[in-house]
Amino acid sequence: MMYILAPSLLAADFNILGQQILETQKAGAEYLHIDVMDGIFVPSISFGMPLIKSIRETSKQFFDVHLMIVEPERYIQEFVECGADGITFHLEATEHAERVIEEIHAKGAEVGISIKPKTPVEAVYPYLDKVEMILIMSVEPGFGGQTFIPESYERIRQLRNYIDEKGLSVKIEVDGGLGKKNVREVIDAGANVCVAGSAVFKKRSISDNISQFMAAFEEKEEKNRNGYGKDR
Repeated sequence: MMYILAPSLLAADFNILGQQILETQKAGAEYLHIDVMDGIFVPSISFGMPLIKSIRETSKQFFDVHLMIVEPERYIQEFVECGADGITFHLEATEHAERVIEEIHAKGAEVGISIKPKTPVEAVYPYLDKVEMILIMSVEPGFGGQTFIPESYERIRQLRNYIDEKGLSVKIEVDGGLGKKNVREVIDAGANVCVAGSAVFKKRSISDNISQFMAAFEEKEEKNRNGYGKDR
């Protein structure tokens, strides 16, 4: 299993956004996590299509666009056209999940489904053979800088065990409160895509921050190669 870091642009310095994006890319972050909030599904409002389009030429990374908006089916084409490589929508935000999945795939992007901390993990089971990724929110969506909810570990384990039992290759992404202190526990539980905002963009240099995630990923990959990775 390969492990991927997805720096969250919510924590970036927008005065030097292009520079910081290039720093994350150079340091080895394969994804950029881009949160889109509408002020309805979640209280906050964030950036949208104009920003994604403007930074698309700056980065060769996978644009991991996380829609925290009601009725995401309204805007799939527009987000793909402005540069989204993958679109993750909230299961709680639509009554037409299968239609959203089909629409995203039809536009050539990968599909992710996200669930809030109180939504049962079982809610995503019917869609696992139709999507590329499940995003487990380890904080309540809508605000950066929150503390990781400890119960998320068991939710990750439950989902990973189910995916493995069914022989599927769905990625598990985790978003909220991730940093150097808990990234090993998160990937040990079964996640392989880690979203990090403050832990990437704050305090030390971006490259130094990312190097700590990469070290954790390399350790885990080595354990997996040697048969010690199945410690969930």
